[in-house]
Amino acid sequence: MRKPYLLAEQTIDQNDLQDLIEWLQTNPWLTQGSLVREFESRWACWLGTRYATFVNSGSSANLLMYDALLLSGRLRNRKVIVPAVSWATTVAPAIQLGFEPILCEADWHTFGLDLNHLEALLKAHDPAAVILVHVLGVPNEMEPLLELKERFNFILMEDACAATGSRYDGQLVGTFGEMSSFSFYYGHHFSTIEGGMVCTSDEELHDILLQIRGHGWPKDLAPKKEEQKARHYQILPFNRPFTFYYPGFNVRSTDLNARLGLSQLKKADTVIKRRIENHEIYQSRFLSAPRFHCQRNDRATICSISFTALAPTASHRDRIAGALKANHIETRPLGGGNMSRQPFWSERYGVTVFPVADRIHTTGFQLPNHPGLSPEDINYICDIVLAVRSDG
Repeated sequence: MRKPYLLAEQTIDQNDLQDLIEWLQTNPWLTQGSLVREFESRWACWLGTRYATFVNSGSSANLLMYDALLLSGRLRNRKVIVPAVSWATTVAPAIQLGFEPILCEADWHTFGLDLNHLEALLKAHDPAAVILVHVLGVPNEMEPLLELKERFNFILMEDACAATGSRYDGQLVGTFGEMSSFSFYYGHHFSTIEGGMVCTSDEELHDILLQIRGHGWPKDLAPKKEEQKARHYQILPFNRPFTFYYPGFNVRSTDLNARLGLSQLKKADTVIKRRIENHEIYQSRFLSAPRFHCQRNDRATICSISFTALAPTASHRDRIAGALKANHIETRPLGGGNMSRQPFWSERYGVTVFPVADRIHTTGFQLPNHPGLSPEDINYICDIVLAVRSDG
């Protein structure tokens, strides 16, 4: 019997664990400390942004992006465009923090934002912000999207949680907007067990992120900045370390997680290369199978966490799922599909019919992509799916 093919496999290997064990034996500082700062610095350098803020999950990274915008005072209103095809915690902070979220249809090719629908929404609503998702690692069409940003003057957030290492016209995703989020969850490109990062090149936003990550206090600010705030608010010297300038959260990570992150970064090029190669094999096989539709962006290098295709019908997808299960190959739907069909949204705003997002919702399925899979593995998985009989 063949080995099981899981959608996600642990990226933390024996070398990572041995490094962690040896470090733990030195009786180090475990909570947030110098290694968090080192990981943030190295990640920002690797990505190409000025700053990075390490948090306990990609979901928390999204939460902080929204909140930092609110606290920055830059928003002309609380309207935000959110993708119909996304993850729950890409959209949920907009509801939790009192934004007015407006769903945008998915693009037929990238499954990201449909730019024609986005332009219509920008004209109709004049939103102050837009958040996009590079769905499962496939970049949005960034050049025309940035042209819309210039025309309509909105602030752009990138959810790149599933897109580490993907590029558009050679530029890493997560470097196009004012802020971006990444996830280091188990089975993503890199893992710190749990973890996430908010990235920006905007100093003011970074300072806000540092404070709201940890209670709203200024302990992570540069000393001169903390001193200026204390002087401005006439804070008693003894009270300064426990002064809260923002209504913050506690979504900090730890030096233990950062140690894993630093270890994982050493193999970034190898991990990214394998995921890109695997995705290219999937894409080649499915683009030549006329019954199926899959994501593509001809201007992108796609480093995906899994490969997604659309079956011709929902019943065909069911048969594919059965064949995959029989051959010990894990599959699942694409995230939440059309987010307006999720109860947390529909109970508040109702269901919106989106032809592309609904097609993804009813016929989309994911296939494994991770560094543990060889080209032979990918071709075997493709063979199983493509051999499933057609409807009728």
